Amino acid sequence: MVASVLSLAFAGSVAAKVDLRLEGDIIQGGLIVGQTSEGNQVFIDNDPLKVSRHGLFAFGFSRDDSKTHELKVVAADGEEYKQYLTPKKREYNIQKIEGIDKKIMEPSADALKRIKQDGIKIRAARAIASDNIDFAHGFKAPATGQITGVYGSQRIYNGVPKNPHYGLDYAGPKGTAVQAPAAGIVTLWVPDMFYSGGTLVIDHGHGITSTFLHLSASKVDIGDRVKQGQDVAEIGSTGRSTGPHLDWRVNWHNVRLDPALALKIPNFETFKAKSEETTE
Repeated sequence: MVASVLSLAFAGSVAAKVDLRLEGDIIQGGLIVGQTSEGNQVFIDNDPLKVSRHGLFAFGFSRDDSKTHELKVVAADGEEYKQYLTPKKREYNIQKIEGIDKKIMEPSADALKRIKQDGIKIRAARAIASDNIDFAHGFKAPATGQITGVYGSQRIYNGVPKNPHYGLDYAGPKGTAVQAPAAGIVTLWVPDMFYSGGTLVIDHGHGITSTFLHLSASKVDIGDRVKQGQDVAEIGSTGRSTGPHLDWRVNWHNVRLDPALALKIPNFETFKAKSEETTE
């Protein structure tokens, strides 16, 4: 059973001040969406989280996160309330492959320069922490094809561990529509990145972003506001890809989250209803 927090409410007068509720799995790669009383401040390991006027906030755990985190809520009167969260450890699929050509293992100097430039662009798009709260309206799958790759898996080529896979892969013919898993603002579109090819980033607010890789085309422009379920791109096999598919990734700033776990976060109306039921 995955560790999951649905409600953390304090007794007596504290409940009225804090009324802390969390949604999501306390597990490596997990996205957590929280809500507290309006006007409260929220910190994770003493780092402040952006909190909306409705008291909504979000954070997450990386692939290999094993530390215990202190979640602190500071009420308007200065009183502090703490909760400690330790993400559940996961086991990932690790594949060892020998005999890979060194040309594939070792990119050229020009390729390395391009890879570095691509990374700067993606990190800048993911560093945005807008006031949007689209992340609190839930996520829907961006494609309907068969899932062919999962978060956390890793390959070891010729004894050298490569970066883990941080996305959820959907198979599909070139040109198949890709839909926005949640509403947001388009912050990046580059058609030809070295590894990821056609790459699109959507900001869902508070540092939560979706990134789509290997696209053949984009149907939106940077700065566009998109709705959940809107067609935003087309599946392709651009960049370093072995065939047409969508690689969907979810981040909290530079923390890489599991998209499959993001799909479990309820929408805002459901979240609000639960909150109202608990406080009656």
